[in-house]
Amino acid sequence: MDDLFLSNLNQHLKGISIPQNGDKIYKEECVFSFDTPESETGLYVCLKTFLGFGREYVEGSFSRTGNPVFLHIRREKTEVKPTTVAGDGPEKKVTRLAIGVEGGFNPDVGRQFETKETYSLVIAPKFLTLEWPNNNLPLVVQQSVQGILDAESATKLAELEALAGTWDGEVRQVSKHAENLLQLDNGVKIPPSGWQCSKCDLNNNLWLNLTDGMILCGRKFYDGTGGNDHAVHHYKETGYPLAVKLGTITKDGKGDVWSYAEDDMVEDPHLVKHLAHWGINASVLEKTDKSMIELELDCNQRLGEWSALQESNSELKPLYGPGYTGLINLGNSCYFNSVMQVVFFIQDFVQRYVEAAPTIFGNSPPNPAADFHVQMAKLGCGLLSGKYSQPPPESSNDKYSKGISPHMFKNLVCKGHPDFSTKHQQDAQEFFLHFITTLQRNCRLTGPDPSECFKFQVEDRFVCQGSGKVKVSHRTEYCLPLPIPTEAAENIAEVAEWQKRKNEAEASGLRLDPNDEVRLKLRLSNCLEAFAKEEIVEQFFSTALNA
Repeated sequence: MDDLFLSNLNQHLKGISIPQNGDKIYKEECVFSFDTPESETGLYVCLKTFLGFGREYVEGSFSRTGNPVFLHIRREKTEVKPTTVAGDGPEKKVTRLAIGVEGGFNPDVGRQFETKETYSLVIAPKFLTLEWPNNNLPLVVQQSVQGILDAESATKLAELEALAGTWDGEVRQVSKHAENLLQLDNGVKIPPSGWQCSKCDLNNNLWLNLTDGMILCGRKFYDGTGGNDHAVHHYKETGYPLAVKLGTITKDGKGDVWSYAEDDMVEDPHLVKHLAHWGINASVLEKTDKSMIELELDCNQRLGEWSALQESNSELKPLYGPGYTGLINLGNSCYFNSVMQVVFFIQDFVQRYVEAAPTIFGNSPPNPAADFHVQMAKLGCGLLSGKYSQPPPESSNDKYSKGISPHMFKNLVCKGHPDFSTKHQQDAQEFFLHFITTLQRNCRLTGPDPSECFKFQVEDRFVCQGSGKVKVSHRTEYCLPLPIPTEAAENIAEVAEWQKRKNEAEASGLRLDPNDEVRLKLRLSNCLEAFAKEEIVEQFFSTALNA
């Protein structure tokens, strides 16, 4: 078998390339589907173009390009029982308001896996196979395969590029007040523990004003917890700008410093000196309270609205099959995922990209990963085919199917955009408009443009009250922004009653369950009526009256 394989391989050595710096190696996912090395049939990487293909697209690649030699990568990922080793340290804390990025929420937290990869060389179209490594292979083949295995994947390189601009909640600017901060000689000395707000009985969320040594409680959080705003009121009365959160100060002189004047968390490079003025030796302090970013993350996780959105108290029934495929979060990509899920439930897009996918794939350019129409077809087929929405095997500990990762399409559509190319949180409507612009640009020469289904016209009718003459104008829109007429709500009295109870509870130091909050209820028709409602335009210049 080896001799037969090598005999066939020798006929194609001129078509084998060795990866060079700058070459993109698509060894993590098929360019036409969402097959990966972890898929049942693995991934096939062309030794000429370094493009990756699922099993069903290998013959098509060979017939289009004539390149028959592929590296087959198969990865088996097995969950194992987590092991705890002494000295591993505390559980890794979440430090970013993000999902699936370093420091963010990890969907696989608490789980450990063993990964085993196997490699073989394949010659299409007969799928002759030879296991790798093999010392009998020609040098150019060995160098090509080793170069592919050693190189960073195109996916990883794009990920690193996106992360380079990711906002980090811990990055802070040095306060302009730190260098020459006024500190009063008023005889105040602060003990190393046992602190309490000077204006109330709170003993947590306490802030030390670095100018006069006052210890006061912080702001009230939006879920009702936190302080009573005494530190904020003190700044408004005195103008003293910097305060440090007690309990967050560490031995190396770091801590949460807030600048009221700059309205932001800041760095105080002289914090040790400023603390010493009040008798505090930073070198003996231990962190005993949560930092502001930890508190913000805690609030996001426990807030009643978040639980309601996640339906945390409900036992949801998983659905599988065509149209029930989820999109993996790529790190704050919820805005992107939600828009694309909706787009591919619109028949115009299904016809343009899903039903026409075989033709689009068959006519793909040399680099399908960089072609808008190919990647649209790939995403649409991945969402609607049902191939990637199957119940997990009984042997798996996963409750749900993994879904698909739209990184190839996102990298293409968002590349070069100052916001969407990063892993920042973004606005779904802003991304939708960016997507429409990109779609129109790519459909000018190829057509048809499915975004036409979003177009509508708005008629503006202006009536001059002085002359009675009318001016009518039309404009094309893709989005209909609707006002929310709160006065038209059906339950205004119930909301007012809830707000009254909430205010009374807060005045007594109590907190009501956020799940019980009563919200305004409006009909969509109320919003449409408010949009179309007549309004008086003050100081309108009438060309009919020339006044």
